[in-house]
Amino acid sequence: MKATMVLLTGLLPVCLFAQTKPAYKEPYRPQYHFSPHHNWTNDPNGLVYYKGEYHLFYQYNPMGNTWGHMSWAHAISKDLVHWQSLPLAIPEDEKNMIFSGSCVVDKNNSSGFAQKPGQIPLVAVYTAHIIPDKSKPDDYLQNQHIAYSLDDGRTWTKYSGNPVLDLHKKDFRDPKVFWYEPGKKWIMVTVLPNEHIVQFHGSADLKTWSHLSDFGPAGDTNGIWECPDLLQVPVIGQAGKNKWVLLNSQQFTMQYFVGEFDGTVFHNETPSDTVLRPDYGPDFYAGITYNNLPFGHDPVLLGWANNWKYAQNIPTSPWRSAMSLPRSLRLKKDGNTWTLLQQPVKSLQTLRGGAPIVWTNKTITGSQDFPAKGQVIELETALFPAKDGVCGIRLAAGKEQAIIISYDAASQKLTVDRSKAGSNSFDNQFANFSSAAVRVPLQNTKLRLHVFLDKSILEVYANDGAVVLTTQLFPDAGLDGIVFFSEKGAMRILSATVWTLRSVW
Repeated sequence: MKATMVLLTGLLPVCLFAQTKPAYKEPYRPQYHFSPHHNWTNDPNGLVYYKGEYHLFYQYNPMGNTWGHMSWAHAISKDLVHWQSLPLAIPEDEKNMIFSGSCVVDKNNSSGFAQKPGQIPLVAVYTAHIIPDKSKPDDYLQNQHIAYSLDDGRTWTKYSGNPVLDLHKKDFRDPKVFWYEPGKKWIMVTVLPNEHIVQFHGSADLKTWSHLSDFGPAGDTNGIWECPDLLQVPVIGQAGKNKWVLLNSQQFTMQYFVGEFDGTVFHNETPSDTVLRPDYGPDFYAGITYNNLPFGHDPVLLGWANNWKYAQNIPTSPWRSAMSLPRSLRLKKDGNTWTLLQQPVKSLQTLRGGAPIVWTNKTITGSQDFPAKGQVIELETALFPAKDGVCGIRLAAGKEQAIIISYDAASQKLTVDRSKAGSNSFDNQFANFSSAAVRVPLQNTKLRLHVFLDKSILEVYANDGAVVLTTQLFPDAGLDGIVFFSEKGAMRILSATVWTLRSVW
């Protein structure tokens, strides 16, 4: 949760969507990525599954379309694809903005918040951002608060004993809390952003916390650390085997570490000279995972599809910002390094409309139009690049504009380039971050891509999600071509399939 200068202005109404609901047909509006009806959003918060509902809380400004007045808004889903917006969950008050955090199901009523037999509290743990003197918004304090719900997350009560954890520090935030069964205790993971330290605290009741250990500095320390998460991820091909993954965000990107957690200390197994990223694109941040998923359910990661460098200036209205696709997580080991594999949740397949358009065993030199069009599509392809050639796909193509997904076989680099993909003059930083590239070795001389284009968001999953790149683009409405190309040799397409996806709105 990035702090920006803003003034608090008293109590906010809890009726979030009293305005007329937009039709979700505005220019650039994503059709299957979650975005609020109107106003600003950033980090996903409080991701929890309970009684058949996936809860999405998120940083939200009830007062406007830029950052400020941070509160927790709320939506629920049965499938992580179709969302129902609910009233504002935890609004800012005259003292505190409600920054990022998590939510747990207190099945054993360890907190004592239940008022009737059999009642199960949901407990939100969040950072309170406190500005004692509103004329000095940069002189703030951050500590950890809790709130509870006794009606399945519909209404919330702030705990009268807040804060539950206070280090008397200016920057100390973004608690991720989970139940650690072997130790029969709650674990809270927080960050000291400027020190590049993740802290671990333990509690029996969610109210009283004791310090367990610190992790860091490690990995990428170029930007402040935010939004930590610690979870177990299943290992592919090893039934019942899990490894612990520690995630955090670094101002404009994210990283992860793989190792073991013994209830007190995280033991990192990632080589010291290696930085691992869940997403190599410019527009994936503050990703966290769901608590309380059913047994056997793969972990699900959700992030903010934007970038603080230009987030407040993207040319969208009446909303600004959206979430990434929810991603299922697995791990595999390549040599001495663990790799996080991400796959869009399978329920997205329910949006596929009509028969897909398919190419098989096709050879291309130069460029060739694919016989389908659209800005709301899913594309899967397996292809064999020419040796030392450059090949790929142009999407939202037309009038010499397109977003370009290219692969350079000589350097083994996969690149997403949005420099010619439509509007980019609204912010100099957006134009400066026009492309992203990452090394992707071929697998048996083959490259597999799974691509989702949703108006203004592109997500590219390469080789079973070993590499993911997320980027925003703002193309004209009529630019909807799909073009495959190959330079410096012939590319053989084993298969290419395109689906038009239905809107979830």
